[in-house]
Amino acid sequence: MRSNSEALFARGFARMPGGVNSPVRAFRAVGGNPVFIAKGAGSRIYDVDGNSYLDFLSSWGPMILGHAHPVVVAALIAAAHEGTSFGATTEREVIMAEMLCEAVPSLEKVRLVNSGTEAVMSAVRLARAFTNRDMIIKFDGCYHGHSDSLLVQAGSGVATLGIPDSQGVPLAIAAQTRSLPYNDIPALLSAFAKYDSRIAAVIVEPVAGNMGVVKGSRDFLAAARELTSTNGALLIFDEVITGFRFGYGGYQDIIGITPDITCLGKIIGGGLPVGAFGGKEEIMSLVAPLGGVYQAGTLAGNPLAMAAGIATLELLQEASYQYEDLERKTFGFCQEIQGFFAAKGIAVVINQAGSAFTCFFTEGQSISDFATAKQADTKAYGAFFHRLLANGLYFPPAQFEAAFFSFAHSDADIALALEGVKKAIQSL
Repeated sequence: MRSNSEALFARGFARMPGGVNSPVRAFRAVGGNPVFIAKGAGSRIYDVDGNSYLDFLSSWGPMILGHAHPVVVAALIAAAHEGTSFGATTEREVIMAEMLCEAVPSLEKVRLVNSGTEAVMSAVRLARAFTNRDMIIKFDGCYHGHSDSLLVQAGSGVATLGIPDSQGVPLAIAAQTRSLPYNDIPALLSAFAKYDSRIAAVIVEPVAGNMGVVKGSRDFLAAARELTSTNGALLIFDEVITGFRFGYGGYQDIIGITPDITCLGKIIGGGLPVGAFGGKEEIMSLVAPLGGVYQAGTLAGNPLAMAAGIATLELLQEASYQYEDLERKTFGFCQEIQGFFAAKGIAVVINQAGSAFTCFFTEGQSISDFATAKQADTKAYGAFFHRLLANGLYFPPAQFEAAFFSFAHSDADIALALEGVKKAIQSL
């Protein structure tokens, strides 16, 4: 029973658009009404009706240590006693900047902001200023936040070339963005041949997360690096999801490709609102107050976010947190549930990268871009989601999203989760 969630949703619907503060939370993609969460601990979350769920949403990625990790909570409490915001620079901001620059190859200087959207928006403005060009190349299905320039072919939005995926975005702004098929090197070559010196930057998720989990091939990402370098454009890696998710630092370090600008978020805040963008010193020197690219934030580098983020990054450097073990658990879990689907005769493609995965309900042999991802049966995923929920498992409430493992998921948790998934599949 979820009567308290139903009552809260009715109250929220009266005062908030759709009853939520972020659209996917409304469960429109899977049907039904949302679950209201009361608390989390380790690998579990608990709703306002007292129901317990093994959490594979992970707050859309940030909770790699699990919920309410005692070390992170202690750091937050200590910081809160000192003050929650000053509008002035603090030592924790310097520590965070140093940690990020030491961990991520492309970062010589970094600016801390309040969200991934803000980081990407600022990075795009910076790239346009540095190159004195206007056009941005992105890729279908890659979501880079909700700034006007990038709401074209963004994740699960309206897939119409050159038309913004949101009302209120002027066509003139959308026209400065070209969206290409993900993992398509010929399309990228063609775009550079056509637009040449108009291109300010190519922005890409090295592993996409908002069309479901889709890896960018190394050849594709290397082509983007070579073309931007040759052309005088900049390469921006959106590592808001991938940063510190697959290894300590950026995914760029894993694949050996260094962008000009990197955007970060999620894990670096330990579950609190945070974002960051950075790159080479010659590029970052254009950011105010050194240069003419204006960016500011009243709560940027917030003491609580810095405290949680620093505690999280320090823990992730400890020997007890091995990314290889997390990837092994995720891989084994995906292999097991793939077998459950096969035994039931249900066609599903499971994409997995590190500790992230997506189950696509499709008969396709592979999912390598937004076009193949969109072949998935969203109604079938909705039915699967609700059966998982009934069996105590919280997965993303949308087909085109990533599920995540955390270090808090124990072997016992995984065994319980596999039993729950098996029951959910058998009831489909």
